[in-house]
Amino acid sequence: MEKAGYEPKPAVLEREFNLRYWGKPMTLHGVRRWLLGESMPKQDKLETLAEWLIVTPQHLRFGEEIGKRIDKRRARWEEAIGYREREAFEAFINLPAPQRKIVKEVIFAFAQIAAHAPEKLVAAAKTTARRRPRN
Repeated sequence: MEKAGYEPKPAVLEREFNLRYWGKPMTLHGVRRWLLGESMPKQDKLETLAEWLIVTPQHLRFGEEIGKRIDKRRARWEEAIGYREREAFEAFINLPAPQRKIVKEVIFAFAQIAAHAPEKLVAAAKTTARRRPRN
């Protein structure tokens, strides 16, 4: 409410909400409980509040922190994954469930090794690369 230019007071919320909502009006006590976090508006009321305050209903229900974490994680995926990785993920998704399970176990095993001894993993990769026959 403050970001939208309104005082976060029950009387203000009651007045502004009831001006915009076409269902049964909210009471002062009901909106006070919203402000105190003692109750959560139903979806139709959340949508009215979201339109009024120009935020998403998800923002009102869960706050902005979860959205920021999700956006950060999504951006990390978008930046880190190239064409070849996307191709590998597509192939993985198309595998039957038992084979996906095996592939996941192999990936987790490599991840665990890398987390505990990254220098050993790098050394092993260099050794393997030297042993490969060249064409």
